[in-house]
Amino acid sequence: MTTGGSRKAPDVVDVVALGESMVTFLPTVPGRLADVPSFERAIGGAESNVACVLAAAGHSARWVSRVGADGFGDHLVATIGAYGVDVSSVRRDAARPTGVYFRTAGDRATDAHEVAYYRAGSAASAMTVDTVDLDAVRAGRVLHLSGITAALSGPCLDLLRELTAPSLGRPLVSFDVNLRPGLWRDAAGARVLLELARGADIVFVGDDEAREAWGLHGARAVREALPEPEIVVVKQGRGGATALGKDTDGAGEDATGAATFVPALDVDVVAAVGAGDAFAAGFLSATLRGLPVRDRLRHGHLMAAAALTVPGDLATPPARDHADRLAALDDTAWGTLRLGPGWTEAAPRAEEEVVTP
Repeated sequence: MTTGGSRKAPDVVDVVALGESMVTFLPTVPGRLADVPSFERAIGGAESNVACVLAAAGHSARWVSRVGADGFGDHLVATIGAYGVDVSSVRRDAARPTGVYFRTAGDRATDAHEVAYYRAGSAASAMTVDTVDLDAVRAGRVLHLSGITAALSGPCLDLLRELTAPSLGRPLVSFDVNLRPGLWRDAAGARVLLELARGADIVFVGDDEAREAWGLHGARAVREALPEPEIVVVKQGRGGATALGKDTDGAGEDATGAATFVPALDVDVVAAVGAGDAFAAGFLSATLRGLPVRDRLRHGHLMAAAALTVPGDLATPPARDHADRLAALDDTAWGTLRLGPGWTEAAPRAEEEVVTP
């Protein structure tokens, strides 16, 4: 049984993000999950993270998903809505639960990190072309999706295929590969992710993901494997990120065909969680504003730096004028910029942002 959903024509928003969010339980002390005595509740979800960051940055954003008709579903909807995200198209499922997961306090990239997911059979895994409000999904200037949704169930994969298929009036489709090997039962996941990425307009992928999933090495190789998207952003961790457009003759500096690399910032990292989602949000924010490719990448790095300097997935983004001043720094000043906890809370003069190289 499913409840919720309005037949009223949805308002057009800047960004619609579709995907599963879960209640996250974070340990109150370091240690193995077997040894942690208590946990604090938070939320986690790649797509809703993007929506929350964009809403906090002043954009109109909508999150579309399904949650259980339970207290955890109530918490997700209320918490995401509190960021200013439109949650009116989130459906409630009385027959399936809201997904939850537990994780240790360490970096998710290390072998010592533990994550225990309880998402099989969740309400979000029942998303289909018939159980989500497609009008609300498509009523955005940008539609943001990720490969995580495709791994949840066959019907979820069918939904993403529908949303990435060419169609008249389709919004700009943003796709974050978000490779999660544990969610895929076999090697078919790599093929599916490549298929979906080729149907998008903007693609975000880590160079490590491209190597693991597709055996590709280097940004140019990724671009060649994804000829269809308007722009492909290859994230190179602490090194930086490269944006590559389509090959065209006579392209200008920021037109398709150009490869633009922007080094990552020097950041005093508190926790390496949520940075990829924040990077995508920063890039999309600058895209919506029509900024040049270099500045889109810089805004991505700045949003990622905000996430890296807080313990959880979501951080208060810098004020827009603050971020714009930093994104406008010359290459030397950008290269010597160092950001630590609390940097988004004040907006000093741009030259005062440059601290010890």
